[in-house]
Amino acid sequence: YPSGNLAIIITQESDQLICIVQEDELKTMKIRALFQSDGRSTCYYPNGDEWINMSTQGGQYLDQAGNRVRRWIWPNLSPGTQVPLNPIFISLNRCVGVRILAQDKIFISFLAMGRQAKLNMGTKVQVLFLASQLPPQARLGEDELLLLAFRVRILQLFDRMRGCLTFPSSEQWNKMQPPMYLVTQAVKILEICMAADISEELRSSIKAIVNA
Repeated sequence: YPSGNLAIIITQESDQLICIVQEDELKTMKIRALFQSDGRSTCYYPNGDEWINMSTQGGQYLDQAGNRVRRWIWPNLSPGTQVPLNPIFISLNRCVGVRILAQDKIFISFLAMGRQAKLNMGTKVQVLFLASQLPPQARLGEDELLLLAFRVRILQLFDRMRGCLTFPSSEQWNKMQPPMYLVTQAVKILEICMAADISEELRSSIKAIVNA
């Protein structure tokens, strides 16, 4: 961003690419969007609530009250009735916009100081297995989710303490970005919370912990 804060992170984990869009804030490192090359993506409102969620089957668009206002299925992925996608464009902030045209045409636009960068994080993902053939996912309880969130928060605090000790007489440590593994862990916890059958209060508490 023009402020010097990191806007977009692209990293590789195992065999997939992950693109993370962060808010233009220094201390919170709030995540505004997450795009993965395996077909899963999520965009968040400024308060951390889910805005758009996409998977290999399709996606949904939620309003700020959590109500689903749009839903679609990617073409040729479902034998039943097709629910087509009308193009979607949202602005995450004054610099970053997201345009969704198709499964393989999901564009992230970054515009600042008269210059623009455009990334295509769309991908063609074919569903090869029936739902009954997929292995069951391990479910984490509420206590386990809270422990994971506090663990990430503690590691974040330790990282900031190391920066403070390295630069004890200046505020330069406060501008240092957190390690990539902490960003990735925070994103994974938020993903699990979105899919877990937990209360909205607990989900909000976990978001507040990892984004503090």
